[in-house]
Amino acid sequence: MKSQESPRKLPNQTPTLRVIPMPADTNAEGDIFGGWLLSQMDLAGASEAYQYVGNRIVTVGVDSMNFHKPVFVGDEVSFFTDIRKVGKTSIAIHVEAWARGRMDHEYRMVTEGVFTFVSIGRDRQPREINRKC
Repeated sequence: MKSQESPRKLPNQTPTLRVIPMPADTNAEGDIFGGWLLSQMDLAGASEAYQYVGNRIVTVGVDSMNFHKPVFVGDEVSFFTDIRKVGKTSIAIHVEAWARGRMDHEYRMVTEGVFTFVSIGRDRQPREINRKC
């Protein structure tokens, strides 16, 4: 028997990124391609990481990724981010993607994941993060 999961609520914050997928972003079945969604989530996570770190960062991993519901052409997709962990040179960002249909205006949580970024210097080597949460 499946456990009853309480429905998630739309985060009470301004999205880090908001986009509308277009027909060119679809897979062979006509739904939005998961790789497109993953790249948008990486952009949102990188934006949050950069704001915290204040210098160049690179994505080093996607620690988890869950696709809950499909995204359709014309949906407005909002990406919400929060810092999960700050290490010596790395920062982990949780990203939630919420889609809102053009006609129904109902938000649904479609995807979530945790992205890890590393702070790097001009030499492209890891650089210590000086700012603390």
